[in-house]
Amino acid sequence: MSTTLRLLVEYDGAGFAGWAAQPGQRTCEEVLAAALATVLREPVSLRVAGRTDAGVHATGQVVSLRVTRPPDERRLLRALAGVLPADLAVREVAVAADGFDARGDALSRAYEYRVLAGAPSPLRRDRVLHHPGRLDPALLEAGAALVVGRHDFTAFTPTDTQHVFFDRTVIRCAWEARGDELVLCVEADAFLRHMVRVLVGTLLMVGRGRWSPERLAALLEGAPRSAAGPTAPPHPLTLVAVRYPGDGPPAGPAILAAGT
Repeated sequence: MSTTLRLLVEYDGAGFAGWAAQPGQRTCEEVLAAALATVLREPVSLRVAGRTDAGVHATGQVVSLRVTRPPDERRLLRALAGVLPADLAVREVAVAADGFDARGDALSRAYEYRVLAGAPSPLRRDRVLHHPGRLDPALLEAGAALVVGRHDFTAFTPTDTQHVFFDRTVIRCAWEARGDELVLCVEADAFLRHMVRVLVGTLLMVGRGRWSPERLAALLEGAPRSAAGPTAPPHPLTLVAVRYPGDGPPAGPAILAAGT
């Protein structure tokens, strides 16, 4: 009888061509599957909560797999630490309920995108988007609040896409001030490809006064991709959490400090 495992995975996305395995590319899925097959001594098939793009990081990625024999969880963690590269780690291993599916059972995924307004930070250049001008916190919050709810996000994903349905339900979209950084915290039932990054690029247009919040609102009714803002780069984006039944309600809204 097989056993279902649930893994909490963290990775630095800079050295990966995204999560999903691709011929000739170094991907998170390929690296993790190879390490698990080596340690467990059997081939594995992974199910992942969120297929992150190239350059995107994760601290709360969830992976499920079925194995023929239940492993010692602490030994498995130690063994994986010995074979995985420095830019990917399994932080937790647990036996899950039979049939648990990291992707299909997920209620929501949460991402954070870090923006540094003002002077650049050389030590954080690989984790933040440097924005040299001032951003209006009231406009940023007004724009983010409009995103909450169920909308057609066609404008926030590439035109060349495999997606068929573009409606998504955003549970939370708010900015937090963390020291000198602004962090967009967004949680949704699911995300389209590049959706968070286009949201960031569009919200920054609003935050610097180039676009009105009303212009952003019009995009949420199925406007074409060309109508939205630019796609922000991937390196400040991190998948931070995946919520499942029994995990409790999502986090409440954040308040962006005045004068940011």
